[in-house]
Amino acid sequence: MTDRLPHVLRSDAASNRARILEAARTLFSARGLDVPMREVARRAGVGPATLYRHFPTKQALVTEAFADQMRECRAIVDRGYADPDPWHGLCSVIEKICELHARDRGFTEAFMSTFPNAADVTADRAYTVKAVTELALRARESGHLRPDFLIPDDLILMLMANRGIHASTPSSRAAASRRFAGFVIQMIQASPQHSPLPPATSLNR
Repeated sequence: MTDRLPHVLRSDAASNRARILEAARTLFSARGLDVPMREVARRAGVGPATLYRHFPTKQALVTEAFADQMRECRAIVDRGYADPDPWHGLCSVIEKICELHARDRGFTEAFMSTFPNAADVTADRAYTVKAVTELALRARESGHLRPDFLIPDDLILMLMANRGIHASTPSSRAAASRRFAGFVIQMIQASPQHSPLPPATSLNR
């Protein structure tokens, strides 16, 4: 019995940690990062002491909760950067990054420096901004990106505007974000060709 006790404790700890992260992702995604830690603990079905034992600060919880989104963000940027056509690569990055951020309000807040001292978040954000900046410069040099587009200032502005999308469901937010990205791409193109935008979706659905 005593030999099994450490294993049982480790299993309980792992289960608690998983529930805390799931609760944090759900609450942060829906409501942003202002959700109190006690509410995360309550949603996870653990006491505040258990939560703080696993995540001593909200910064630590946020960093771990959005690790998957950070990896996905980097993967999107890497694929766009590797595209031999820089304009096509940039358009792909804009579309997918906007949708990723629209699905998850908390991730956008974390990415936009809510916790500037979180080393992992800061490093991933710096990598993303640098790669997209270089991709945008190549797109401008190819003649497809309008010359007055400010890099990276307007890229950050785009994310800030995309963060303002509100809808009743994640799928509606994603659909609205795709439409927003379509408008952005048309506006920043040096010679707009006005491809059909994604279909409009009611924000109340």
